[in-house]
Amino acid sequence: MAGAGAPAAPQAADRFDVIVVGAGIMGSCTAHAAASRGSRVLLLERFDLLHPLGSSHGDSRIIRDAYEQPRYVRMVCLARRLWAAAEAESGYRVLTPTPHLSMGPRSSASLAAALANIGAEEVLADDLGGRWGGAFAFTVPDPSDEWVTALSDHGGVLSATKAVAMFQSLAVAKGAAVRDNTEVVGIEKGPGPEGGVVVRTRDGQAFRGAKCVVTVGAWAAKLLGSISGGVDLPIKPLHTLHLYWRVKPGQEQSLSASAGFPTFSSYGDPPVYGTPSLEVPGLIKISCDGGPPCDPDARDWLAGDPEVTDRVARWIQEAMPGHVDASGGPVIRQSCMCSMTPDFDFVMDFLGGELGRDVVVGVGFSGHGFKMGPAVGKILAEMAIDGDSPTAAEADLDLGFFRIGRFDGNPVGNANKDQ
Repeated sequence: MAGAGAPAAPQAADRFDVIVVGAGIMGSCTAHAAASRGSRVLLLERFDLLHPLGSSHGDSRIIRDAYEQPRYVRMVCLARRLWAAAEAESGYRVLTPTPHLSMGPRSSASLAAALANIGAEEVLADDLGGRWGGAFAFTVPDPSDEWVTALSDHGGVLSATKAVAMFQSLAVAKGAAVRDNTEVVGIEKGPGPEGGVVVRTRDGQAFRGAKCVVTVGAWAAKLLGSISGGVDLPIKPLHTLHLYWRVKPGQEQSLSASAGFPTFSSYGDPPVYGTPSLEVPGLIKISCDGGPPCDPDARDWLAGDPEVTDRVARWIQEAMPGHVDASGGPVIRQSCMCSMTPDFDFVMDFLGGELGRDVVVGVGFSGHGFKMGPAVGKILAEMAIDGDSPTAAEADLDLGFFRIGRFDGNPVGNANKDQ
């Protein structure tokens, strides 16, 4: 990164302890965690820094602890501590705390498990109508299946691009070198007794590293599949949309973060999520999980629209008709990508093959990983430096759930395992 006090740009002959490929939230957190250990770190990004072409840009991401899998509850708890530590280190905030409202049919096993894991307080229908100016007024889709709403204290909104910039700046302050517009096209075993890895770029540069961490998001399958002895990961990029809708006149304050309006997620159909009115005055972010498959190098930037926007608009008209105007469609559409694994679990593992444990892979965060970026980054850095992660062990995180090998002869991975 340019700026006063930034280290000089690395030369092709430089050798690093850890080379991180991909400077989204996961790579930036990994670079910071490794540099905090005193390692000599190089962070490489194929596009401009803080670009809008991947999965880590934009104004907001939700942080919540309502997960049906206990491992993610524990990981979010770890990440919250690390978010707070990074904010204290940087001197500014990227996380706005809010409550979190979970909702859906009582028959949803996923919703029931998530609420049980965090002990969320169920909100009765009459009580819900008296909160936040009566913002939620559900028309139950199926009268035979009671609709459940429950509230947790542990929601929040993360300022996405600002958070990535924070971790990059903190990494640079600890001595990391950061290079953008540097596309990695190959990772090879290092020559001679020193071993390690050689990371090659499209413009002909070669960087030596003792270890390498790959955090390239939607480009994971392409890069890892092109490496000699690499792997064919079943990670599918999806084109998604972040949608901002107009708040109806007079309701702006009731839907604001300052008024205690929650982040929220619906386990019904469609799987809608939202944040308080925060980033843009008079607008509220309400979007839908999923989207059509895409090639990250040849995207249709309008994919999923109007199908996605129509689904969200119908939900708004059923759930928040008095507070949000869906009649004219969303005011802002932000394109993004999710890198989906078949089981929606992350991949955090050693690449194996001829590169063995010298290359660590952190990919496939399936649209819900941003909130856990600092935890993931610390774990990946420890795997690269130490060959294991004491932080994961202390947090009671079984890294076996995140191994590449779970897909060997098993295309659904963890889908049928005890969560």
